[in-house]
Amino acid sequence: MQAKNILYMIVFGLVLTGCNEFLDLEPISEETTEVGYDKEGQIEAALTGAYESFQASQYYAWDKVLFQDIRSDNHYAGGDNPEIFQFDWLTVSNTNSRLFEDWSNLYNAIAKANVVLERAPLVTDPALTETRRGQIMGEAYFLRAYHHYTLVTTWGDVPIMTAFTSSTDPEEIRPSKSTQEEVYDQIIEDLELAIDLLPDTYGSDASVNKARATAGAANALAAKASLQRPNKDYQAALDYIAAVEASGANYRLISYDHLFDGNHYNNDESILEVQYLGGAEGNWGPQMHLPPSISGNGWRKFTTPSHDLIDAYAAEGDNVRQNATVLFEAVSWVDEFWGNTPGSSIPFAYKWKNADGWASADRFYLLRFGDVVLLKAEALAGLNRLAEAVTEVNRIRNRAGLGALTAADQASQAAMMTAILKERRLELAQEGQRWDDLVRFGEAVSTMSNLVEIDLRTGQAFDYPMDASKIFLPIPQEELDRNPNLN
Repeated sequence: MQAKNILYMIVFGLVLTGCNEFLDLEPISEETTEVGYDKEGQIEAALTGAYESFQASQYYAWDKVLFQDIRSDNHYAGGDNPEIFQFDWLTVSNTNSRLFEDWSNLYNAIAKANVVLERAPLVTDPALTETRRGQIMGEAYFLRAYHHYTLVTTWGDVPIMTAFTSSTDPEEIRPSKSTQEEVYDQIIEDLELAIDLLPDTYGSDASVNKARATAGAANALAAKASLQRPNKDYQAALDYIAAVEASGANYRLISYDHLFDGNHYNNDESILEVQYLGGAEGNWGPQMHLPPSISGNGWRKFTTPSHDLIDAYAAEGDNVRQNATVLFEAVSWVDEFWGNTPGSSIPFAYKWKNADGWASADRFYLLRFGDVVLLKAEALAGLNRLAEAVTEVNRIRNRAGLGALTAADQASQAAMMTAILKERRLELAQEGQRWDDLVRFGEAVSTMSNLVEIDLRTGQAFDYPMDASKIFLPIPQEELDRNPNLN
């Protein structure tokens, strides 16, 4: 067994090295891959390595919030990093190093899923049952779909990668972009395969069921993709959501406080979450957000809730979700939006509760049922089934201690969509959803163009230079240099 483990570590290390820079892949010999994945334990380890991308990638640890919340009207950048300010100010250059790092990490994650999909059918070890082989492939199809979804929502037209390549042929390692619709078609195709192969649960252990892709996770992501794609498919989204609701996993809404108190992960509302355990398996993201009283250090943090977000909570009287999402604290530094003098009280992102010196056990929900309920409302409203949509939104509002939607909110399809978008903001702030929501509802340009935030240093409103060209981020220059087919 020790020799097998050593062999796996060597082979998988080669895979990671070969995939680290998406369009500059080092070839992996046919002989090496043939030897490396012929045992049940080796293919299971390869799958574990594919899941590990959620923990290892900077995107899922923090840049998801940067790209979605800081880039939108939810948060300011804070901190002192010029590259991060670019996202807040909507001036992102294609030489911004975070673009290349995240692009590479996401395609690396897809490559790891592709290795599993290519090797799993060839494992002859009798210890690998056909049922488990199918599950492994279903999990890998889901992972490939999830990362392609992240790529297409971030960059728009992107290459589709459905095979791990050991070739040096420029035609294979320098692919052209596919259209958004083509990418979404591939995502749905992969998720349909995953749905057929995956169970509702793997047993009674929630720490397993919330850590691994299930049929519920695949249906939930398929619903999101059906609504996010340029040509929305409202009925398909409802069909996928019906499958989530009927799942043997019995997903349900729980107390909003429990969702984000740091003590109730792997709960009934969670569909899939990143399983940070703390220590060597810890989450460094909370240290970037939390105030000095919790993080233990006094430097300026990098995710500051905006006046516009706090005003949105106040306008709705939404104390439950604001208190779970935001914590105000006096600070020693000067914040140009909340207090232009030291000692001002400013808000901190608070959905993570424990910093633990860069090694937190706080989790990130990749998919949760509260999001699905609001997606159902959106799909119903898209089909002009407004009364049914109201019922779903009110489930979320009632959970937050708020009253039902007003008559004005449900007076028309347009009014209902506006109410749903507002509800999604209050429900999902700091969960890496806001930018995608604005794009999907066709509100990204108008929201950011009309955003009024006062820079206290000058007393002037900050100018957000938003137009349609900035809906998607630019492909990193390093990739354009490697692959002229991406231009």
